[in-house]
Amino acid sequence: MICLECKKELDYIDLKNAMDSVGVELCAKHYERIEPLIEKHDTPLEAIQLYYALKEAGVKSMLEWWDGKKSIDIAIPRVKLNIEIDSKYDELTEHEAINNLEEAMHSFQNGFTTIRIPHIVVRYYLNETVNNIIGIMDGLKANIKMIN
Repeated sequence: MICLECKKELDYIDLKNAMDSVGVELCAKHYERIEPLIEKHDTPLEAIQLYYALKEAGVKSMLEWWDGKKSIDIAIPRVKLNIEIDSKYDELTEHEAINNLEEAMHSFQNGFTTIRIPHIVVRYYLNETVNNIIGIMDGLKANIKMIN
């Protein structure tokens, strides 16, 4: 196995530590870089897994991107797409639901599209999720071209 960031061959301990903690293949150096990000933003593990799956598919995205108001789990600025991973969607209150809707509205008013993906979709359907996001990106690219 190799590190998904630097393509360095991983030894057993580095691989085991990264897989046990974040579920992706990272060397000690890159795992140590991502660990504080996870702690600071309470990043869902599925967001990290999706970020690296998108990276492997050739999608240039950013993990925990600051949009001016809050940190976005995954942002794809080229097509103005924000992706939030819902890890507690089954515990969503009415207040949180309306806040999510308002955040999506503000994002849309600023030219960004925000999608919320339940964490279990990423966990069990990672490849399908990546393919669907690429399809969404294609649609957004087409819309951007039509506007310009």
